[in-house]
Amino acid sequence: MKQDSPYDVDVLRKEFPILDKEVNGHPLVYLDSAASAQKPRAVIEAQREYEAHFHSNIHRGVHTLATKATEAYEGVRAKLKNHINASKREEIIFTSGTTDSINLVAGTWGRANLKKSDTIVLTRLEHHSNIVPWQILAQEKGFAIEVVEIKENGELCENSLKEKLALSPKIVCVSHVSNTLGTINDVKNITKQAHQVGALVLIDGAQAAPHKTIDVQVIDCDFYAGSAHKMYGPSGVGFLYGKHELLCQMPPCRGGGEMIESVSFEKQTTFNVPPYKFEAGTPNLSGVVGYGAAIDWINSLGLDNIAAHENSLLEYASSKLLQIEGLRLIGTAKSKASVISFLVDGIHPSDIGTLLDQLGIAVRTGHHCTEPIMTKLGIPGTVRASFAAYSTFSEVDALVAGVERAVKMLR
Repeated sequence: MKQDSPYDVDVLRKEFPILDKEVNGHPLVYLDSAASAQKPRAVIEAQREYEAHFHSNIHRGVHTLATKATEAYEGVRAKLKNHINASKREEIIFTSGTTDSINLVAGTWGRANLKKSDTIVLTRLEHHSNIVPWQILAQEKGFAIEVVEIKENGELCENSLKEKLALSPKIVCVSHVSNTLGTINDVKNITKQAHQVGALVLIDGAQAAPHKTIDVQVIDCDFYAGSAHKMYGPSGVGFLYGKHELLCQMPPCRGGGEMIESVSFEKQTTFNVPPYKFEAGTPNLSGVVGYGAAIDWINSLGLDNIAAHENSLLEYASSKLLQIEGLRLIGTAKSKASVISFLVDGIHPSDIGTLLDQLGIAVRTGHHCTEPIMTKLGIPGTVRASFAAYSTFSEVDALVAGVERAVKMLR
């Protein structure tokens, strides 16, 4: 077995209570972090501390608990601003996750700016969350959706991108990292090309944020979305970054408390400034506090260290899995994150996933909310193993042994 990562992964794993769990009488081998990463104790305790000792509604009270809760909430906004290098903390909007963030852009900027004669560009690699909101809006507005195609190895086709950009789209929506194939897109270059034809750029960063350093000013994207639960944080929390001048122009997406400046029956209701005009109602307060703890935890390890560890696991897993007769990897881009999808000839992926679960090995099977990829490749789905900071080479060995056992049983 290969040596483990530059940091002590065995010590690190002790910070994750769930990793001590047994499933079906076997030690848990959790290889589904692309769907949702597990939480370290620091995140769990941060949420518990908030709920037990200083829960209160934010922004609206002058009492001690309200002040402390507001400071904690806004402190996480500042952490996120620094984490992705936004130019202003006002460019960070808290949402319920990447899906909510993309729907926010579609429902505000999209509804206000797109019309029947317009075109937008998506890619074949997109998660359904970066497809369906635009399709729903296109049914309402009548604009066209063009799709950048992929190569057999899962990379975006450069010629297809150029062809679609030549149509002068209003916005280009692209994933930073494919949740199914692990493909890392050159979003800085894509953004540059899109801006040259006058298009805005929205980046789905759900799968990139746990693995890569994000610098939205270097990328120069107009919107960037992410989710806490992919980043070792709570579910139901995420963010949307938007350039400040765009956020100021966009209408609010929901009405309610906090997003207003003044409400009246006698005259026009006026709205708050960004980011607050997009944050109606009481947010997931303990979730945001937990998100802050997750960001601190990631930074304590260093994203470069996490990425190096995960890349070693990816290379090791790829070489071991390819030794299994009839197994083929789906998605072999030159630049990949720690996601490995595969099929075994003659065996349905869900059958492999079910047998692996009996051994305590958690993987994802199916289309992974990317049916257009499966359609293009002519496959029903894949088995997907995804790695995180706490994953180990011994878990890869368990996966390989489990697949070998499943193949013997199912053939």
